Amino acid sequence: MARITRSIVYSTLSLALVTTTCSVSYAQSKLEITSSTTEVNAMKQQSENFPVLKKANRPEEVGFSSEKLKLVDKLIQQDVENGFPGAVLMIIKDGKIVKNTAYGYAKKYDGLSPLKHPKKMKTNTMFDLASNTKMYAVNFALQHLVSLGKIDLNSTVKSYFPNFKDKPTDLIKGKDTLRLIDILHHTAGFPADPQYHNLSVAGPLYTQNRNETFEKIAETPLEYIPGTKNIYSDVDYMILGFIIEKVTGQQLDDYVENTIYKPLGLKHTMFNPLQKGFKPKDFAATELMGNTRDGVISFPNIRTNTILGEVHDEKAYYSMGGVSGHAGLFSTTSDLAVLLQVMLNGGGYGKVKLFDQKTVDQFSAPSELNPTYGLGWRRNGSPSMSSTFGLYASPNAIGHTGWVGTLTIIDPENNLGIVLLTNKKHSPVIDPVTNPNKFEGDDFLTGQYKSVATAVYEALIK
Repeated sequence: MARITRSIVYSTLSLALVTTTCSVSYAQSKLEITSSTTEVNAMKQQSENFPVLKKANRPEEVGFSSEKLKLVDKLIQQDVENGFPGAVLMIIKDGKIVKNTAYGYAKKYDGLSPLKHPKKMKTNTMFDLASNTKMYAVNFALQHLVSLGKIDLNSTVKSYFPNFKDKPTDLIKGKDTLRLIDILHHTAGFPADPQYHNLSVAGPLYTQNRNETFEKIAETPLEYIPGTKNIYSDVDYMILGFIIEKVTGQQLDDYVENTIYKPLGLKHTMFNPLQKGFKPKDFAATELMGNTRDGVISFPNIRTNTILGEVHDEKAYYSMGGVSGHAGLFSTTSDLAVLLQVMLNGGGYGKVKLFDQKTVDQFSAPSELNPTYGLGWRRNGSPSMSSTFGLYASPNAIGHTGWVGTLTIIDPENNLGIVLLTNKKHSPVIDPVTNPNKFEGDDFLTGQYKSVATAVYEALIK
């Protein structure tokens, strides 16, 4: 929150993960990728036939009020008229697409200057998902690998990377025994946001080279004893992304795009989309002046132009080459609707089975320490989560948010999914000196999620 030339050669990946003991031959890497292809073919041959999304003829067909859904439109449109940049809202229920509506603008500014002709938002506009990457890349990959028996969540990070261990000089120890399940619960002991990309903040942990980043993570001091509290940390999912790469022999983007998204027919869900045929015009813009927070932040190689089609998150862009477990994924509401339906279906879509209901239940179950955390998924486990889920989501609803303005909600009890993608950070910083992370878009109801989520539930016919 450096780009490198990708290689599928597993020995290169081993260097990226900074462990000489894990290097393997090119032939073995090819075998692992062939194994992944076999994995995909096997998924398509499943005998089960899961529900696929179809468009509802009318909202009332699945229990929504057309009139009350107009109130949702009014809420978001009023924010747009008052300066909010833009959004796309997708609602699915009972296997039907109830709503997929675009509001406002994909791009309103060039730098700090308002455009004379802002670019309108469309339902197929691609968005930087920010931390929703954690769910729809890493969690989906882990749920798949766990269901296949290829990953044990009680295994330690050290079992994958022997160099990930406590040092005699560490003030707080716990890396030797740190398990994947601890990381997924965000109880791993890591700080929330070590800015590896920023030399003045990171000091000796500074890197803008993906080949070095895992080593810097392994050197990052723990801030608390693992398992004693929840601190939501990007580092947790950076580690999980590297573990997926170690297990599969592929870089994270290659694995999820070929094993998860392509079998589902998703054509707009990927990392580094500008390197894969898409153009800046296809995206919702984010920050106006690169990562400078309107000119008050500076670090080596910082971007200064309005960001379009590149991940906004600094660690993902500068330290991870745009491909990280915590951020970097782009998608559309239509593609995400399929991924939400996979969860509502218990792990499959059409003839593709990614995981099973047992795995869905395992990942969405509440943490003993904090019921608002599942395994990665956030849960509507207390009133404190109304800012994400609104006032009326069921207690077992799960979902996630993303810093640049993205929200997903999966509510199995109501067989309901909500995707709200916004570009709320595509707006001036309110006071760059006092709080460089507070943007004008953050102050609108649409950008705060709660009111939109509540209004969607209020549109359900009781």
